[in-house]
Amino acid sequence: MIGIQIEHLTKRYGATPALDAVDLQIEPGEIFFLLGPSGCGKTTLLRSLAGFCQPDEGTIRFGGEDVTRLPAHRRRTGMVFQNYALWPHKTVAENVAFGLEEAGVARDKIRQRVGDALGSVRMDGFAQRGIHELSGGQQQRVALARALVVRPRCLLLDEPLSNLDAKLRLEMRTEIRRICKEAGLTAVYVTHDQKEALSVADRVAVLNLGRVCQVGTPEAVYRRPVSRFVADFVGETNFLEAEVVAIQGKGLVAKAGGCCFEAAQANGFKPGERVTLSIRPEAWSLNGPISEAAPNRVYGEIRESLYLGEMAQYYVTAPSAGVGAAILKAYVMNPSAVAAQGACVLAVAAEDVVVLPHV
Repeated sequence: MIGIQIEHLTKRYGATPALDAVDLQIEPGEIFFLLGPSGCGKTTLLRSLAGFCQPDEGTIRFGGEDVTRLPAHRRRTGMVFQNYALWPHKTVAENVAFGLEEAGVARDKIRQRVGDALGSVRMDGFAQRGIHELSGGQQQRVALARALVVRPRCLLLDEPLSNLDAKLRLEMRTEIRRICKEAGLTAVYVTHDQKEALSVADRVAVLNLGRVCQVGTPEAVYRRPVSRFVADFVGETNFLEAEVVAIQGKGLVAKAGGCCFEAAQANGFKPGERVTLSIRPEAWSLNGPISEAAPNRVYGEIRESLYLGEMAQYYVTAPSAGVGAAILKAYVMNPSAVAAQGACVLAVAAEDVVVLPHV
């Protein structure tokens, strides 16, 4: 089990920086996600860790060892690719054994380690199957076994679930976390799927334009984003342009249009500053029992509602909140009925109002 230190890592393609002075500390045994939109630099960073891409500046350390210029085959990493990269003409066992054969491991040890690796991904009994005889989820497990069998110092995963259907993705999220924790592996996982990151990661780094925007636990990144980009990329949210009117204990009061909002955390803002309020759709209470005099209330009109089983989605126009004709999204979980179109009141708790810098 090793930690990974990334210091000032920079990679340019022409004048464009794919990585721009990236600093990260990944703890031993941690499942660490690199999350961001296409072109943000997450795959370049993963390829740099694997040794497939040489950075222009900076340092990569595995457990204190500088591996920045070390060839890929000497880094002892296991890589799981988006397209699995399995040999179609080899059996499951032969695919898993390939890395051990290249390393010159004795045949009896190969047999034992292949069996152990297939057992860890619950594929024992499939050793002699052809790759074409496996489902997508089974092929993904074989790719994981092949990466694990070489006993890597860390496991690198490049969007490994993107080719699976929705149900298999859910199943494999749990399996990947179980396998990494049971094997005691430090894992770095690239994805653009927010729910995948939130459900599997110990910590998440959100990247954009080659830079790290925020690092934290899934809960911290989702509930306490530090920028408009992070709040908008990780999940869904409503933005209200506001002005701070007062500091109140550790929190503040901000005015958005004709509505006042209390926020539980002031985040260093001062009266008179323009800010952006971020409120998640599921944080709203629709027509809840909150007094008329309470802040954090928006009067509006339901324009559209959708029933999705586990939740009802509402789209509410709310000119009083200073958003003009814009639409606020509100989600009610486990609804017993769906409210009809017409006037409504949205309310939110102070701890669910996140104050962000105005952009």
